[in-house]
Amino acid sequence: MKLLSPNDELLEFEPTASLFTDYAFKKRFVKIPKDSVAHLPEHPDEPIVFPNETILVKNFYYPLDFSKPEGERKIIETRLLIRTKNTWEAYTYLWNEAQTEALLKNVGATVPVTYFDKDTVKLDYVVPQKTQCRSCHQRDGEMQPIGPKGKQLADQLSRWKALGKIDSDQFTGKKLVPPFDPAYPLEDRARSYLDVNCGHCHSSTGPASTSGLHYNREETRNFHLGVMKSPVAAGLGGGGLKFDIKPGSSEESIVVYRMNSTHPGVMMPELGRVTVHQEAVDLIRAWINNKTNF
Repeated sequence: MKLLSPNDELLEFEPTASLFTDYAFKKRFVKIPKDSVAHLPEHPDEPIVFPNETILVKNFYYPLDFSKPEGERKIIETRLLIRTKNTWEAYTYLWNEAQTEALLKNVGATVPVTYFDKDTVKLDYVVPQKTQCRSCHQRDGEMQPIGPKGKQLADQLSRWKALGKIDSDQFTGKKLVPPFDPAYPLEDRARSYLDVNCGHCHSSTGPASTSGLHYNREETRNFHLGVMKSPVAAGLGGGGLKFDIKPGSSEESIVVYRMNSTHPGVMMPELGRVTVHQEAVDLIRAWINNKTNF
């Protein structure tokens, strides 16, 4: 089990752009019931529609040495999303120190983690409470998966189709790209990062819809991207700045200020991290500084 090696019932997948969780590595699987298939929706921002009894599995772990990602590791948690009676339920399992078992943990936990990545890094990894899962996984008031969307899995859908796991592999929307691969345009990389890390809340159907900020990749209106937009009610999170995004000036943009903080009243996203994703801050800074005309 500690090798995170799936049996034949599980299909491994990897989103093109990954949600940041304090530099944790992840392994993702899906179990789709036999004689059932998932449905690829038409709208690119809608998650794949899975049949009842589907189980989505997400494992969070740290290699002890980041230069040896397949070497010795410490698995922290395994999260399940299980669909029954047309409803998703979230379950979190906390692994023991021996890495032999993971037990249901609804009340959350804090786990000390140490790993080596150029230097020794120590952090207190936070396992969410069951009630916190809805904070991000809510869409139009219902629990929904976040990662499995056509725009994230476009290049893997043919494999799903060949295995009889999905009804179509013909995704026609705008694909996400790897945010930190310089082979792709800066615009696409920045928008892909914002989509996966912010767009599930900051969209017209997400829990942060009242903010007026929409960071899903399909959004094209500058106002909803935050360009020269004053926040609705940022409070402490505004940092005394006037606009969510000020073109050409990342230092005067609230989005960068909040990404670059770990203060509970300032940081965005509010959940899922205790550290700053420095590479992402640099990416969004470069995007804003280069976008003098949105």
